[in-house]
Amino acid sequence: MAKFKTENLQQTEALGKRIAEKLTGNEVIAFFGDLGAGKTTITRSIVKALESDNDVSSPTFAIVNEYKGKFNIYHFDMYRISGWDDLYSTGFFDYLDNGILIIEWSENIENALPDKYIRICIEKGASDTERIFDVEGLEI
Repeated sequence: MAKFKTENLQQTEALGKRIAEKLTGNEVIAFFGDLGAGKTTITRSIVKALESDNDVSSPTFAIVNEYKGKFNIYHFDMYRISGWDDLYSTGFFDYLDNGILIIEWSENIENALPDKYIRICIEKGASDTERIFDVEGLEI
């Protein structure tokens, strides 16, 4: 596991770019963290670094947003998912192995994540803009 501390938006965006540079097009990135931790912010920087012109926003109400870039990117929000029936209704399993899946609120579907995935836990730091990232499953 690697630990990264970012002190501002620019450093968080740079970390997202570093993550994106290591992706090959078929990964599952599972974000864990409280509300306001920065899951959508780092997702935005990953998507941008993967050459997408799409506007990235939290897919809270849509459940999944699709972005086109260097790879197909599927951005999930599992905040409202409370069981297997909810998860199946999202089509989540149909997206596996068809692009990069970026999942916010992975706490809610942890038992359904594939054996191999990138786990990123985000915590708020001492200041409003400081974040601590624990990254497992990807060497950056």
